[in-house]
Amino acid sequence: MLLRHIRYLLAVAEHCNFTRAAEALHVSQPTLSQQIRQLEESLGAPLFDRSGRSVRLTDAGQAYVAYARRALQDLEAARRAIHDVQDLSRGTLKLAMTPTFTAYLTGPLLSRFNQRHPGIDLGIEEMPQDRLEAALAEDRVDLGIAFAGGHLAEIEPQPLFSETLSLMVGPQCPEQGRRPLSAAALGRQSLVLLGADFATRRHIDLYCRQQGIAPRIAVEANSVSAIVEIVRHGPLATLLPSSIASTQPGLRTLALRSPPAPRNVVLLERKGAYRSAACQAFRQMLLEGDQGAASH
Repeated sequence: MLLRHIRYLLAVAEHCNFTRAAEALHVSQPTLSQQIRQLEESLGAPLFDRSGRSVRLTDAGQAYVAYARRALQDLEAARRAIHDVQDLSRGTLKLAMTPTFTAYLTGPLLSRFNQRHPGIDLGIEEMPQDRLEAALAEDRVDLGIAFAGGHLAEIEPQPLFSETLSLMVGPQCPEQGRRPLSAAALGRQSLVLLGADFATRRHIDLYCRQQGIAPRIAVEANSVSAIVEIVRHGPLATLLPSSIASTQPGLRTLALRSPPAPRNVVLLERKGAYRSAACQAFRQMLLEGDQGAASH
């Protein structure tokens, strides 16, 4: 059974006459009759009573037409939905980011996208990088933002920008002077850091080993916002992306004699994955460098 069978059926039901229905459909009357016969044969029941001067629906025809009308309405709605999705009037987009990005990138980025495409339903999850890539590989999210390096074979990275880490303190931390801190001075500073399973923490640990120091970790947390509040209201320091200090009142950065090396931030997606119109629009916005304050 094809869509034209349903259209032909409804036209005959409306006109109660094969000739007038054929004229309305711009097909020949024999073609229309043949198509209706095919439909009746496929259903195993006559749909029209042809014994009188006019054509009438049989009981089976009346039952079937009620569903056929709804089906045609649903198909038309589906056609409009496809159009709406393609022109970004509606749609969904599922994103994932590693935790440090949600502290300074999520707000301006998603706000900008929402202003452009308010009909798109946005969902965002915060997760460590290994879980993020697994979610991409299993098509549980559409796009991810994370750090470059060590990706799964099925994950494709696209460069976005570079991120630098800074040593940050709050108002209660004593002034250190204007000279950049040495590695030894950093080693004496009590810190609050992300947990060991976060990519940012692994980067910090590697930096400390390269500097020949063991960090004095007073507090570990699994939330960047929690770390910011601890630093803001106490004497502890932290190492977080430089952009966070510029967006958080009360935080200031302390210069380091040998600062951590910048990290490359990438857009992640599964190789060969289907890209919806919403996904393509968000991807284009990122790759064109429209990250707002995130671009350094």
